[in-house]
Amino acid sequence: MPGPARRERSVDVLVVGAGPAGLAAAARLAGAGAGTVEVVDREEQAGGIPRYCYHAGFGLRDLRRPMSGPAYARHWTDTAAGAGAVVRTGISVTGWAGPLTVDTTGGGGPERLTAGAVVLATGARERPRAAPPVPGPRAAGVFTTDELQRAVHLHHRPVGARAVVIGAEPVSYSAVRTLRAAGVEVAAMVTDRPRHVSSWPAEVGARLHRRIPLLTDTTVTGLLGPGGPGARGSRNERGSHDGRGRLTGVALRHADGRTVTLGCDTVVLTGDWIPAHELARLGGVPLDRGTRGPAVDTSFRTGTAGVFAVGNLLHAVEPAGTAAREGNLVAGPVLRYLSDGRWPDRQLAVEVGAPLRWVAPNRIDPKGPRPPLGRFALRTARPEARLSAVVVSQDGRILHRERLRRGALPNRPLYVSADWIDRADPGGGPVVITGRAG
Repeated sequence: MPGPARRERSVDVLVVGAGPAGLAAAARLAGAGAGTVEVVDREEQAGGIPRYCYHAGFGLRDLRRPMSGPAYARHWTDTAAGAGAVVRTGISVTGWAGPLTVDTTGGGGPERLTAGAVVLATGARERPRAAPPVPGPRAAGVFTTDELQRAVHLHHRPVGARAVVIGAEPVSYSAVRTLRAAGVEVAAMVTDRPRHVSSWPAEVGARLHRRIPLLTDTTVTGLLGPGGPGARGSRNERGSHDGRGRLTGVALRHADGRTVTLGCDTVVLTGDWIPAHELARLGGVPLDRGTRGPAVDTSFRTGTAGVFAVGNLLHAVEPAGTAAREGNLVAGPVLRYLSDGRWPDRQLAVEVGAPLRWVAPNRIDPKGPRPPLGRFALRTARPEARLSAVVVSQDGRILHRERLRRGALPNRPLYVSADWIDRADPGGGPVVITGRAG
């Protein structure tokens, strides 16, 4: 029998993704009179990742007050709805039927939505647990940070008794807090880098590492299953032996060649986040090779007319407050597009050279506006304590030089001023940002 007929509707603005960026965009647009603003999200609840991050610290960047993750998610959900936006959850976007038309499916059946403008705010995701190149059995007890937080805070499941966290970056500390909230002993944090990468104050990190060993310059060479070295007779979350077998430990190799086995029944793989760009790719929205998210200019405009992108879809992964601020800031460009329909014919690429990994935004219109925050965000691929300056150039001509206040660390933002944009040649080659050692 044929399925239900596909309904067709039109809205003024369609926002895909009900995390902080998407909800903030919807709230600002609906409040500014953009017309019918609709948000869709495949999750059953709006709010994005913060809704199962129970630690404090949310809201400081954008709301100027500390909140837990769930409270922060509720704030933006309520704000969007209160402004007049329609927030629909349990709705998956399955494809594009045109540049500004998408097909969706959900509890109400299939729909085709055509919008005056589309804002992509699909966020970032961690690589699946099989992706990190760590050999060994995929036994029970291996989590990504996202899986761990969902298990503990959404599903209230026990996750183990003794854990090793692979990574020493900001998201790794979130994993530690979640494990402690679940009553799990953290045996160690392990990183192949010479030091941890944390935005925490130094004294906070010092207190943490007096209680949890931090193994730097150390590589995880294998995951160990039942019967292997370090087996501890572990049981699964319900207390009985798991049919697949439970993780029993990890094999480690230090930089000096020493090897050791660390017993544990839980491993959390952290720090490997990539933009959730599948929908953008499906719609033919051009991606930036550095960020792997949609290429956008300083007004969050992609290479597809009428399609904007914001939040961690552009730069995995920034704090929720940064994503929400971008959601607020995209409202102006969207309103202008709804009013005049203008879109740049050509966007000038902004690229980076080693050791820098990516820059966002990564397109400019030399005759257009500067980034809303007045700067470009950069990331480095490896620790660079001697990196003292960044240089912006085009076709061998230096447009801007700026000294750095501190060394560059992976997953910690660097910023460069946007004051040079009007000096770029609209007909020239790509603008290139490089680092200089001092």
